[in-house]
Amino acid sequence: MTRTARVVGSAVLTVVLAAGAYLTADAYDAVPGFVTLAPLSPPPPPFPTAPGAILPTSVPPVLSDLSATAPVPNGDAVSALVSRAVSDKRTGASVGAIVIDQATGAVISQVDAAGPRTPASTAKLLTATAALGVLGSESHFTTSVVRGSTGAEIVLVGGGDLLLAAGPGDPTATNGRAGLADLAADTARALRLSGNTTVRVRLDDRLFTGPAVSPTWQAAYLTNGFVAPVASLEVNVGKLRDEEYPPRQTDPALSAARVFADALAAQGIAIDGTVARAAAAQGAATIASVDSATVHEVVTYALQTSDNTVTEALGRMVAVKSGFAASFDGATKAVLAHLTAVGLDTSSAQLADCSGLGDGSHLSARLLADILLLATNPAHPEYLPVALDLPVAGMSGTLVDRFTTSGARGVVRAKTGSLPNVTSLAGTILDADGRLLVFAMIADQTPPGGQTGPRVVIDGLVDGLAGCGCLAPSG
Repeated sequence: MTRTARVVGSAVLTVVLAAGAYLTADAYDAVPGFVTLAPLSPPPPPFPTAPGAILPTSVPPVLSDLSATAPVPNGDAVSALVSRAVSDKRTGASVGAIVIDQATGAVISQVDAAGPRTPASTAKLLTATAALGVLGSESHFTTSVVRGSTGAEIVLVGGGDLLLAAGPGDPTATNGRAGLADLAADTARALRLSGNTTVRVRLDDRLFTGPAVSPTWQAAYLTNGFVAPVASLEVNVGKLRDEEYPPRQTDPALSAARVFADALAAQGIAIDGTVARAAAAQGAATIASVDSATVHEVVTYALQTSDNTVTEALGRMVAVKSGFAASFDGATKAVLAHLTAVGLDTSSAQLADCSGLGDGSHLSARLLADILLLATNPAHPEYLPVALDLPVAGMSGTLVDRFTTSGARGVVRAKTGSLPNVTSLAGTILDADGRLLVFAMIADQTPPGGQTGPRVVIDGLVDGLAGCGCLAPSG
């Protein structure tokens, strides 16, 4: 099978996850990338995250024609590739790597894969898995308006949707599926029917508990727009402007409530006083509500854009459903508890948060690979998006500008991870012989100089695996 035969003009992305089993998904939005292998390019910023997504004008889809008889690559050849990457001075002194045959689960090569290391954003694989398993792929997050303590008061109640639109909702979008303008129009209609044209607007954002900002985050992460305070409702993830790393609202939930009040006023309802926080009464009647995109779509958004804030909200919703406190501590416990319950070894895993942004998370390359094995296991289709919806090399998400001239383009799906002195990548590879491989590599003591050097090494490993075609020697 030639390399060009693996990238074809088709209306869908297709991946083969088991012998003869073909699964399809629509082509995904791509986001601006940050990495290029051209030697004269400027160094990329420290985080390969993208707070938003744009639809590409042209993304060639992928067809994987893997068969059950595709040969397993030669272990010595794969080990040589892994050893070269691990020993490269650009990846530093602390590196764990593993390559697994997806069909059998057999390890082809590994170097210190069990050692816990700082994962950066590859930690989002854990949260995505738990969100799909606990919440269900087709569930939604509901933002509602309920009756207040008097007929002249209404309460806006956050339900975990951080991707609200300030205006009308867009049924084709993930970010902006539910719109506060629509919620205000429905609320105004109900108020007029009940004879109320003047109301006080209150906000109940108590669904999430504890601090909105993790003590493990550096202050610069907020000022530079890498993350927003985590609240149970936000407009466009708290962004003040649509750009790569915009400033964010310091109180995103209250800001969203004010946007709602303004939209309600535009519908002819007089607003009495200013918006303030107040608890909604138990069993208060719902006046109006809007639903987010599905959990599947939100998970895809988080994986494609590597959005830290949305991932933290997903973790908190896992905690709510699992009976844990919807805080940083409760969310991380809930995520690990689910992974343990489905049979993954989390004994050495530590999560400081659900996004991988904070200091103190430690995961092994083996655990990342095991999550991908779970996601590609036909016995667990509920986790399939964790593998299928990852950025595609050279085509989408945080990999759109990596592997653009590489043989790995279009045949690798992977989650990126970057922090100062940390570079990681974990995903799946369809090699030149049509065999699906699972891989993970974490380097968490990379030398000064930014992300370019270690990414070149890791990308070289992935490119080598994709083009391996290295059959076991005969005779």
